[in-house]
Amino acid sequence: MSSEYKYIVLLGDGMADEPLPELEGKTPLQAAATPHFDLLAKTAELGTAVTVPEGYPAGSDVANLAVFGYAPEKYYTGRAPLEAASMGLDLGPDDVVFRCNLVNILQYQMRGFLHDFSAGHITTADAHEIIAALNKELKTDQIEFFPGISYRHLMVIRDCPPELAQVSLTPPHDIIGQEVVEHLPDDLGSPLLQLTTSSQMIIHQLPKFRERLDKGEVTANSIWLWGQGKKPRLDSFNTLYGLSGAVISAVDLIKGIGLLAGMENIEVPGATGYLDTDYENKAAYAVAALQKADFVYLHVESPDESSHEGSLEKKLQAIGDLDTRLLGPLLKGLRENFPAYRILVMPDHPTPIRLKTHTAAPVPFMIYDNCQTKAGSAAGYNEETAAAANNHFAEGWRLQKHFIKNL
Repeated sequence: MSSEYKYIVLLGDGMADEPLPELEGKTPLQAAATPHFDLLAKTAELGTAVTVPEGYPAGSDVANLAVFGYAPEKYYTGRAPLEAASMGLDLGPDDVVFRCNLVNILQYQMRGFLHDFSAGHITTADAHEIIAALNKELKTDQIEFFPGISYRHLMVIRDCPPELAQVSLTPPHDIIGQEVVEHLPDDLGSPLLQLTTSSQMIIHQLPKFRERLDKGEVTANSIWLWGQGKKPRLDSFNTLYGLSGAVISAVDLIKGIGLLAGMENIEVPGATGYLDTDYENKAAYAVAALQKADFVYLHVESPDESSHEGSLEKKLQAIGDLDTRLLGPLLKGLRENFPAYRILVMPDHPTPIRLKTHTAAPVPFMIYDNCQTKAGSAAGYNEETAAAANNHFAEGWRLQKHFIKNL
């Protein structure tokens, strides 16, 4: 294939789903208004890929590593370290970094239930106020908190004891509505448990948040630690695939993978990781990035966030906006600027509305090449048409080589 090709991965996080009775047996991807997906599908290659190997957590960390073209079995060390790379954290060989969500825990009859894994999609400014308070009260030579975006933050334990590094911790978006005590460390003397309970007292002492909580508003009232790991090392994307690359995402996890892979991180004004993200700006910045880079990884978080909320209406909107407001302008920009390009459309993992969390099921993909037509599907791009193509990648990380090398 000519080196003049431009390559773009359009990743709809958590976009895949299950047939739903509310949609007369269709999936959200089938039911949403997706005219551009449907147009490309007529002459595109369709298929399915396993992005989460057996035995690995069905998370965006593992799945996106695979979509980037990195075998999780070789490169995965945990979720939080990938985000730490995006934030520029310097980790020593025995340092362990934890994902530190700000969450809302609902108290009912002296029991706590995980109510909102995003603390009501807390603003970054409000979140930074909490992280600063946590550092003021809890920071030591060994423990420190690092502010991220909205509800997503990090905590580092320097020279972390192995028993803390290896403890099993549950992602908060997996236990919405469940009693939290069942998912906290069993050891009552665990520093992780002590940090969690201490955070609750510290947050409640902040006047702004105490007032909101007393009014019954959904905002942060605790931290939740999970996704820990040590510093990973990725071979550069250019070394593996011979292309220069750039990443566009509002999520530190995706930015971190890109930076570790030697790609440029493109900051897009208005990119939020939610329904209010600026899709049009993402498309414009992707086209601009391709003027210099060979490859762009364009990540959209909103379908996954909507699924975690269990909102079918929001998920349909997220998929429709991704198609109309992002893919539409993106195709126009590609046609006007580049003679040859390939687009890989796919989710990283399914996030079924029914479950409100991720699964490891195979995901549908679509590869469109403006110079080479395929016998695609007149029924559009979705889980059903992709499975019917009988084109399956049991090791999903190999799909990237197929996409770039056309082998």
